[in-house]
Amino acid sequence: MNAEEIFHLALAKPVAERAAYLADACAGDKALERRVEALLQAHENPGSFLADQPHLPGPTLDEPLRAVAGTLIGPYKLIEQIGEGGMGTVWMAQQTEPVKRIVAVKLIKPGMDSKQVIARFEAERQALALMDHPNIAKVLDGGTISLRISDCRLRIEESQAGISENPQSAIHNPQWAGRPYFVMDLVKGVPITKYCDEHHLTPRQRLELFIPVCHAIQHAHQKGIIHRDLKPSNVLVALYDGKPVPKVIDFGVAKAAGQSLTDKTLVTGFGNLVGTLEYMSPEQAEINQLDIDTRSDIYSLGVLLYELLTGSPPFSRKELEKAGMLEMLRIIREQEPSKPSTKLSTAEGLPTLAANRGTEPAKLTKLVRGELDWIVMK
Repeated sequence: MNAEEIFHLALAKPVAERAAYLADACAGDKALERRVEALLQAHENPGSFLADQPHLPGPTLDEPLRAVAGTLIGPYKLIEQIGEGGMGTVWMAQQTEPVKRIVAVKLIKPGMDSKQVIARFEAERQALALMDHPNIAKVLDGGTISLRISDCRLRIEESQAGISENPQSAIHNPQWAGRPYFVMDLVKGVPITKYCDEHHLTPRQRLELFIPVCHAIQHAHQKGIIHRDLKPSNVLVALYDGKPVPKVIDFGVAKAAGQSLTDKTLVTGFGNLVGTLEYMSPEQAEINQLDIDTRSDIYSLGVLLYELLTGSPPFSRKELEKAGMLEMLRIIREQEPSKPSTKLSTAEGLPTLAANRGTEPAKLTKLVRGELDWIVMK
């Protein structure tokens, strides 16, 4: 149990029994016991709440605060976690004011709130705010969670009355203060590759669906933003008025081309790789990644188109993982991928791939050979 849970259980016991209960519930964890005692003291003496705030029980680096369903982030009530990346989690949330609607809220993951991560998180928010395109998930709101004196008093009043619905409620918990968040359109879609396979789209239909994705990335590039992590799970297809519309999401590792997205330091740590191996451009496979520009996204778009046509990227994760890390990077940098038509002609599951594309195996290979081969390899 955490400090908040022990605190609420201790409140239900007679004052004379609380010390013994705390010693037993905290199991020798003196720091935890002190945090619970501080909250009990704040409950008994509300006037001391603000003065004792630094000692309030709550998550530390060893016990990070975790968002749960029902947590309030300003006017947004978290409903269900729908996604998770390297830095943050994405939640479906209910906006309560000034309008009621369902949105997506992105939060920094517990334990990830370093200066570098917060800078990158804010960079994503700024990147999305710069763009306005029908095929890019739109930012609706954002900011940092603030803690008001009235919130502190409300937390005490709720505790005294025993009506606190959610002790992790962001507006009531000092540990949330200063954490950045942003709110986006909720894209109720599936990865573009999955959508195409489930609906047995022909190669021509796949190309038609892929064109708006190219337009979205072109828009980002015109705004000076490089995505750096284009892959199927970051290109979702949702139905709007019965029509499939692709939406590019997750600019979490976006890079500004020739501009600063935030006034915070935003540097990729030495030796860190940005991107996803199977969709990574050769220049991204360099350790320093100093030469990343818009062409890197174009390469990743080519990999995505390759997979839409053939059912897998040029180098699958399974193939790459057979080699060591350095060898994987060398393969991406130096090895020429086979043409899509060649990949199809040697694929074991060609009948299934063809069926998912609404055509026959021989016809599919013939259809891809030639101009589509050239476009993808270019």
